[in-house]
Parts: sequence; C-alpha cells; structure tokens
Amino acid sequence: MIHSMTYDLPALTIELLDWLGTIAFAVSGALVGVRKRFDLFGVLFLAFVVSVAGGMIRDVLIGAIPPAAMMEIHYFVIAVLSGLATFFWSAHIVHYQRLMQFLDAVGLALFAVVGTQKAIQFGIHPVMSALMGMITGIGGGMIRDVLSGEIPFVLRADLYALAALMAGAVVALGHYLELPPVYPVLAGAGLCMFLRMMAIYFGWRAPLPRAIHDE
Repeated sequence: MIHSMTYDLPALTIELLDWLGTIAFAVSGALVGVRKRFDLFGVLFLAFVVSVAGGMIRDVLIGAIPPAAMMEIHYFVIAVLSGLATFFWSAHIVHYQRLMQFLDAVGLALFAVVGTQKAIQFGIHPVMSALMGMITGIGGGMIRDVLSGEIPFVLRADLYALAALMAGAVVALGHYLELPPVYPVLAGAGLCMFLRMMAIYFGWRAPLPRAIHDE
C-alpha cells in the first residue's frame, strides 16, 4: 500500500532546480545547433525546444494544463538568454565535447527528479511518477537529436533513459518511505549524474542484443 502522506519540496526549491535544468538543456541544445552550423534563429529555437519539451510532455500527461512553459515567460527568457550566450561565445566552447555531455547530464538529472516530484504532487502513482520523471529528462534530448539529425541517445545503449529512470525511482521510493523529499531528490540526481559520467568516461552501457547473422 502506498503511504498517503505527501512530503512536498518547497516550491522555491523545485523552481530553482527547474531553472537550472532549463539552463543546462538550453545550453546543451544551443551547443548542438552551433556545432551543426545552424543560424542564430535555429540555435535559439533548438535551445528553447530542448529546454521545455520534456516538461511540456510531462505536464500534458499528468493533467497540468496549460503546461508551465506556456504559462510562465521565464522559461522562454532563460532559454533565449542561454542560447544567445552560447551562440556568441561559441568560438570558445563549441570544441568542448565533454562540456556538452556534462551539461546534458546535468539537465537530465535535474529534470528527472523535478519531473518525478511534480508528478507525485499531482497525485500520480509513484511508479508512474518515476516514468514521468524519465520522460521529463529525455524528452528534450530526443527532440534535440532528431532536429539535429542524430540518433537519439535514448535509442542507444548509453545509460541515458535508464539513468533518468533510476533517478525518478529514487525519488518515488523516498516518497513511499515517507522520507523528507530533499534527500531522495539529491540522491536521485546524484545517481543519474554518476551513471551518465560512467557512461561518458568509462563506457558503461546497457546490454546489447546478440548480433544477428544472415543465414
């Protein structure tokens, strides 16, 4: 039986984490746009879409209508400013592939835990809340990769969607155990970052199917 008591993070904490995730994904999206030689509009468009897509999908699925990104202008402002900064400083940062991967990991971790916590606050079952957290984390990255002509990370063996799901699971478990949410949120984000860094630096991967040989 799921415990009925709900422990909510302070609204300001959720908002700050959401902003940090928005900045991280906006810069990540803008960096991809710069690397792909998009023009200024293309870079800003990619920065905005990447930073809000996952949260918008989550909000629609949990019934938070209209999505927060459409109701509050600061998401648009944060994305545009992050995109502009990335565009004009691109000569200094575009060659830093590790930076792009790190920022993507930060955005993934923050969005996964915030998405899970928001779904829980809307009364979604903790198991499904963890899935909502995963969707929040991977939604923007999937759209970024599709728009830039790449195979989405979530379809590869890299620990990407799995890392986001594990982060959401930690938050959901903390809710089930009635722990103060700040601890599972931090632990979930930390676990997601750890898994992504291990995948990036040490090649940790999800299992792959055996090769199929034509007869």
